[in-house]
Amino acid sequence: METINEPRPEPSASPDTVPPACGFHLRTLYFYVTEGCNCACRHCWIAPRFEAGSSPTAPSIEFDLFTRIVEQARPLGLNGVKLTGGEPLIHPEFERILAYLAQTKLRVIVETNGMALTPGIAGLIKACANPFVSVSIDGADAVTHDWVRGVEGSFDKALQGIRTLVDVGIRPQVIMSVMGRNRDQMEALVALAAERGASSVKFNIVTPTERGLRMHEAGETLKVEELVKLGEWVERTLIPKAPIRVFHSHPFAFKPLSAMFEKAGGMNRCGIFSIIGVLGNGSYALCGIGESVPELVFGDARTVSLEEVWNTNPVLQEIRQGLPSKLKGICGRCLMNGVCLGSCVAMNYYRHHDLFAPFWFCEDAETAGLFPASRLQPAAA
Repeated sequence: METINEPRPEPSASPDTVPPACGFHLRTLYFYVTEGCNCACRHCWIAPRFEAGSSPTAPSIEFDLFTRIVEQARPLGLNGVKLTGGEPLIHPEFERILAYLAQTKLRVIVETNGMALTPGIAGLIKACANPFVSVSIDGADAVTHDWVRGVEGSFDKALQGIRTLVDVGIRPQVIMSVMGRNRDQMEALVALAAERGASSVKFNIVTPTERGLRMHEAGETLKVEELVKLGEWVERTLIPKAPIRVFHSHPFAFKPLSAMFEKAGGMNRCGIFSIIGVLGNGSYALCGIGESVPELVFGDARTVSLEEVWNTNPVLQEIRQGLPSKLKGICGRCLMNGVCLGSCVAMNYYRHHDLFAPFWFCEDAETAGLFPASRLQPAAA
């Protein structure tokens, strides 16, 4: 489950609300509002349908169903909604969705490639409660970014999208997925983001799921040895001198303690106990990985109530009862597992078909002899 370092959501209007029957508040709905995308990114952790024209045909959640789900979630503790995809801005009723969310006073997070951002959309996002927007820029120049995104001209459109957001008073976060092709552009990207008015930069590691798996297999991503060194460079060299805030999706076990509890950035971990995904076809799922892993889809929102899914779904119950105590392999022995919860249940399941399997990065690091010994639990006497 891909995460961003957005500030923690504002408390709900009724912080003393009694928890649902399962004992866990549903704080954020992750809406994968459409299964289509106007980019064809080489590294995408899911595989949305490429939509090149102005009339998208990929499944997209209907407005009435969207609002019905949100209203069902509010008594469960909802205080925020994340809009992602695919590319959320190509949803045929995206502006209507934003206008509705502005009325709800729920916090809104938007993950976008920026290509379809208009002043009208930017203004609607600004009208929402405490909005947070991330824009993906995968290179410091058009040649690199457009190669990653698979669409010529996407770099210039993304920069225009950032400019449009800044013009209405939103300073977005820029997200770059690091791979062999762009690893030497990280410092230049931070400078570019600062110059364009972004608030921060987040560097993601390409994960071995869907298209990202093909990149791993083709040797286009970085080996774990390179990733460990890169993380050290980011923490020790890049972050201290960066003109804006910089975050890196290094696993917790590889981060200095000072980087784990950044006041402005929150803790970069999956909120598995407080979120649920909604796919573009209207199904509840663990997250977007449900588009690729059917057993992580929990039912059609048209026929099954959210309350029933949230309180009784066996997969969610198993995760709640098992994390972190049932984590296996290196994650089961790591001192940080109570903080990171195995980093990403969805990705771990994709690789091993086991909800409590270890995170791929840490597993590979252990095999290479690079896992920090200081972050391991003492061996039993």
